[in-house]
Amino acid sequence: MHPKGDARPDFQSMFTKTVLENGIRVLSHELAGTRSVSLGIWVENGSRHEARDQNGISHFIEHLLFKGTERRTAARIAEEMDAVGGVLNAFTGKEYTCYYAKVLDENLPMAIDLLTDIFLHSVFDREEIERERSVILQEISQAEDTPDDYVHDLFNLDFFKDHPLGRPICGEAATVGNFHRENFLNFIQDRYRPGRVIVAAAGHLRHEDLVREMERRLGAIRNSNFEVRNSELGNTPTPQSGVFHYPKALEQVHLCLGVVGIHQSHPLRYAALVLNTILGGGMSSRLFQEIREKRGRAYSVYSFLASYKDVGYLGIYAGTSRDWVEEVVELILKETGRLATGDIVEEEFERAKNQLIGNMLLGLETSDSWMNHIARDEIYFGKAVSVDEISRGVRSVSRDDLVKLAHETFRPEAMALTLLGDVETKTLDLSLSI
Repeated sequence: MHPKGDARPDFQSMFTKTVLENGIRVLSHELAGTRSVSLGIWVENGSRHEARDQNGISHFIEHLLFKGTERRTAARIAEEMDAVGGVLNAFTGKEYTCYYAKVLDENLPMAIDLLTDIFLHSVFDREEIERERSVILQEISQAEDTPDDYVHDLFNLDFFKDHPLGRPICGEAATVGNFHRENFLNFIQDRYRPGRVIVAAAGHLRHEDLVREMERRLGAIRNSNFEVRNSELGNTPTPQSGVFHYPKALEQVHLCLGVVGIHQSHPLRYAALVLNTILGGGMSSRLFQEIREKRGRAYSVYSFLASYKDVGYLGIYAGTSRDWVEEVVELILKETGRLATGDIVEEEFERAKNQLIGNMLLGLETSDSWMNHIARDEIYFGKAVSVDEISRGVRSVSRDDLVKLAHETFRPEAMALTLLGDVETKTLDLSLSI
């Protein structure tokens, strides 16, 4: 029970971690006030761990693990989860893959059995592989037909030139079309090792029960002396700068502008969060107010942080008319320049901090959000990071920290600008300043 007058969960006392004998990490966050449980099996393997001719194989494997095991057909997998009103899904990122389920607490044993079954005993049927290959090729085509998403993929290719971090998670048609059953089995044997595996759970559960079940079901996996090291991420990419144009007959021009930022565990990560929030992190942000509200030059405009283990960037997206591209770029550069010169008022500084903390607390009201939170903490920090610690980190950001980071970050000569659409780029000048 919580002390009187404090209804907030105590993150640290309710977070527990156990390492199985083979190296698999089992994490849990017990939430007594909920009926749900979210359980995820995470693998520290993503698209950045793929060779050039393997691009997309991690994502393909993610799909195939739902296509049948030694004792369940693909239809049976779906039916079992639907029968209890649960959620079964997965996602692949640049540095990890997650297979997860969300169920009522009474159905946790079924979710454990189902997830561990697909994780250990998927059959990779050749007919299923071909069917799923067709689905993924359609997914790639669909992404290319969604310009506000596709421009981000193009930007990554430009910014992280010739590096796995720049390649699309789904892969390309040429690589996806060449994968065979043996490629998947060999990749899993090489990459899905115990030292890379994290079991994360949050909700109405008991940690000791979860550990006992995971030891019984996953404890036999060997190759246990394998640990994930930063050295196997490959060389840190050298970010590119300049203007990159992809002509396409579109009603709008979609642009993504970015500059080198910070990695996940950087000491200035809280300052970066505040900086991003002020610049383009909401409806009160500078970019939204200046470009959309005051001038009506874009329906959608925002900034974002992309951070990995060893590198990151701060990006800005806008979709606008071809006639307004130059003006929108100038306005973006004006706002980044103002931040770099210290033009920051106390009111927006404090508002950004409050916005960040409020968003974090509201975002952690569900078991699946907590499951994601503790798993990512383990991947990037090797420990739990409490909401109190994050709040203190955000509160401790000083104006000097913010100005210093903005000055180091927003250097026009280091910026990359990717444009998708029918636009003239000869007049675009990233060296503009206020």
